[in-house]
Amino acid sequence: MIAEPLRAAVLAAVRAIPAGRVSSYGGVAARAGLSGRARLVGRVLREAGADLPWHRVLHADGRLAMPPGSALAREQGRRLAREGVAVRGGRVARGYFIGGGDLDALLWRGDRR
Repeated sequence: MIAEPLRAAVLAAVRAIPAGRVSSYGGVAARAGLSGRARLVGRVLREAGADLPWHRVLHADGRLAMPPGSALAREQGRRLAREGVAVRGGRVARGYFIGGGDLDALLWRGDRR
């Protein structure tokens, strides 16, 4: 059983992912104040209701969260595509992740002197 404050924090973090963007399990955990608890996020999502935007949560490397070729993976891909997120080869590009995916641009703000 997952303690209600932890569950509520994870659900709030998932709901905060805007349409057209994604986050990793670890990113959700960090936003929920639970750094290092990516597996807890997975457990909460398995127990959550269908109204949660679960499709916006992916593996850290951009892979869809559901097993390749499964009905749930196809559904995740369809939901993401409806939001304008490109899924190619079962992966989403880093640019769709909250905070972007380009560490160099984040650190240097595009200024490469």
